[in-house]
Amino acid sequence: MMEHHLGVQRTARYFTLGGEGASISELWIVCHGYGQLAAPFLEWFDGIASPSRLIVAPEALSRFYVDPNIAARGPTARVGATWMTREDREHEIADQVTYLDTLLDRVRPPTNGGGVRLRLLGFSQGVATVARWMARGRVRADGLILWAGSFPSDVDLDVFRDRLSGAPVVVVVGKRDQLAPWAAADAQLERFGAAGIDARLVEFGGGHRLDDSTLAELAAAF
Repeated sequence: MMEHHLGVQRTARYFTLGGEGASISELWIVCHGYGQLAAPFLEWFDGIASPSRLIVAPEALSRFYVDPNIAARGPTARVGATWMTREDREHEIADQVTYLDTLLDRVRPPTNGGGVRLRLLGFSQGVATVARWMARGRVRADGLILWAGSFPSDVDLDVFRDRLSGAPVVVVVGKRDQLAPWAAADAQLERFGAAGIDARLVEFGGGHRLDDSTLAELAAAF
């Protein structure tokens, strides 16, 4: 048996919230976590959307029924999406990087001589997604938020640092988050510091979720 690969065209889905046209000075691209969909994930950002801030939530390319019970997969069954699995991972990573590069080309507002600042946010599995995109894609961000997720070990920190070009990194973890323990966040901050990456830790009192007040503070500081 021989394994083969064939590139095909497919349709990706994304959702937007906030400003339009020449009034936009900030573009946020926010990547959801495992088992989520882009539309409900984007609802978390309603409080920071504004005429000058466009928020774009791409949806991962692989959808699945979240409930493992086959009998429950009717018209009301919950559907989620994943950015990748371990199966054929290199091609999946390449596909997601190409997808996000293409998305950025489409949604980036015209500069109109002023420039638009770009911030990336990854939540949970989306942390690895935005990190790999930064390291392998054409994107150059002005700020990066890694929320409740693990930085992927396959990303070369020297390459990542060079692509950041001094842009700050914020690591966010909830104090009651059982899926993203503090020990891992502290270890990651040490790795970033050793690699010369400007990173800081932000904490909030909740669990494995986004937090309205923390988002608002990060948006105001950008």
